Amino acid sequence: MSNRLHFLLETALRLRLLLLCLAAGLGTVAAQAQPGDDIVVQARDALRSKDKARLAGARVAVTAAGHPLAMWVEYWELSNRLAEAQQADLDAFYERWRGSYVEDRLRNDWLLELGKRRDWANFRADFPRFRMNDDREVTCYALLTRHLDGQDVRDAALEAWFSQRDLDDGCQAMATALVEAKVFKPADAWHKARLAIEINRPRAARAAAALVRPANDAIVGSIVDDPVRWLRRQPHASAGPAYELELLALMRLAASDPEQAAGLLAGAWSERLPGTLTATAWAHAARQAALKQQPQAAAHARRAWQLWDAAARPKGTPPPWSDDLLAWHVRAALRQPGDEASRWPLMSRAIAAMSVAEQRDSAWVYWRARATLAGARPGADGDGERALATLRLQAIATQLSFYGKLATEELGASLALPPAPLPLSSAERDAARAQPGLARALKLIELGLRNEGVREWNYSLRGLADRELLAAAQWACEREVWDRCINTSDRTRGEVDLAQRFPLPFRQQVLAQARETGIDPAVIYGLIRQESRFITDVRSSVGASGLMQLMPATARWTARKIGQPYTAAMINDSAVNLRLGSAYFKLVLDDFGGSLAMATAAYNAGPNRPRRWREGALMEPAAWAETIPFNETRDYVKKVLSNSVYYAALLGMPGPTLKARLGAPIGPRDTAAPAGDRDLP
Repeated sequence: MSNRLHFLLETALRLRLLLLCLAAGLGTVAAQAQPGDDIVVQARDALRSKDKARLAGARVAVTAAGHPLAMWVEYWELSNRLAEAQQADLDAFYERWRGSYVEDRLRNDWLLELGKRRDWANFRADFPRFRMNDDREVTCYALLTRHLDGQDVRDAALEAWFSQRDLDDGCQAMATALVEAKVFKPADAWHKARLAIEINRPRAARAAAALVRPANDAIVGSIVDDPVRWLRRQPHASAGPAYELELLALMRLAASDPEQAAGLLAGAWSERLPGTLTATAWAHAARQAALKQQPQAAAHARRAWQLWDAAARPKGTPPPWSDDLLAWHVRAALRQPGDEASRWPLMSRAIAAMSVAEQRDSAWVYWRARATLAGARPGADGDGERALATLRLQAIATQLSFYGKLATEELGASLALPPAPLPLSSAERDAARAQPGLARALKLIELGLRNEGVREWNYSLRGLADRELLAAAQWACEREVWDRCINTSDRTRGEVDLAQRFPLPFRQQVLAQARETGIDPAVIYGLIRQESRFITDVRSSVGASGLMQLMPATARWTARKIGQPYTAAMINDSAVNLRLGSAYFKLVLDDFGGSLAMATAAYNAGPNRPRRWREGALMEPAAWAETIPFNETRDYVKKVLSNSVYYAALLGMPGPTLKARLGAPIGPRDTAAPAGDRDLP
């Protein structure tokens, strides 16, 4: 036996003895400390370094000690050697930890391994027990086994394949088998290639095109590398019509230079491609122009629709364009001047072409209603259209969201807070605390293993009713695990506890900073809720830290600006982080003339980007926010401003409506206004 393993076994025996003593009342420890915690943390470090010996020793130690997280250490140890494991190893693990999160998580990992091994017998046996069933690659393997069993899986398989973003073995194996069986047609493969080019996944595009003809792999590679050069080559290096490849090249060109692509489409290429493919190329040029906020975007979109209507057979056939592409047609319309009448029909047409599920998104319900109102005929002739728009607004007005509030205000109503639920009973609270998965999750988070803790917590919430969710959220609130408190309470539908969804930790500090900076405290709270969920030591993937997620350079700059003593170690100090974050936001807010929409965008994406995004036509702020080209920043602005409305009410300071908070129309900086502060980081 190695010295390291011998030491760990001895440690485990000592820990086991201590636990027995504690159970007999012969010792005491702090409520949140437990013997063996350090071994769990060390085991996680060993997993990161793929140290099999340390993992094996840690598994023995925590199991002997009876630690509540022993299953996690065993999961890490087995997952680290999964490539050499056998089904019997997995079955034994499943039996020991039946019903737990790690049982299902390891089953997910094992199903992927079985798929790669093409071990369909064990895959078929294990897959029905996969409770989460949330892995697209596993889904593709499962569909492949059903196909091998003679079942018709075409529709489900296409949906899984088209939704796949990055190339993976499972979906590619499924697609290959279904193409060989002629279940998938060449048109399906070309559609997949287009979707992959649209989201900039060249490997997936090459693999899809190669299913039609192996030589297409290299051709699409050339297209990706230099679409202009490839388009200029005559003849093209493909047998038969090259239309689909040419469309991919025009799409790829549009991603970098939509106007050059539009120029080619307006010239010789307008006669070369079939009408529906020309329309699709214009549609992508419009999407890319809208992403770059170019004023020609809406005109390109209208051109695409005109060409589609002229070429589609049979008439009225909807275009095979993605929901994301259609959303950017809507945003292209939103960026047109307010008096541009053509913006509303384009908006309505694009939303109507979205999938049924996407049409239900509150953003598109709201803007479709606005388009219907704008296009309604005057007088009694337009009453039906106005009634339809009203119904659409009413459908989302009860939602606790950005567009739910805008819909309420559009209807002329005031914000109505949902009634507080009845207090939780002792039995309901105790039932939540009796759930082992929730207890393990809190323990993992306490040990700094937040990612694992969040996964265990969310798994344990499956199937809970509203009252059970409220009880779980309350436990997290009391433990000051604010992200679990908020996210858990957010899941309820019939009973809504705003105090859980919008908690008020650090209240005195926030109010003090609001007084010092002159910022509405509801806005500060709205920012923190979105930035960190009140986790003081959280660090983002790009290095932002603390309550208000400050970048180190921004924290240093702001500290110098306001004369705050500062060292790098202070960034996670809640008081310091709050003071610097509030001061920085105030500087940004002033730089953008008091516009909360632009200031929150600047806080998330840096001030230079909103300076560019404000150029162009004068826009209502809600439309400006919706056309922000970064998904994260667009979502951030809407949520921070929506948060602030609820925080104002909870603070007893009900202030402006959401529309009032959005402020004046947004456009280029007034030439009479002071120049922007270019030193703002």
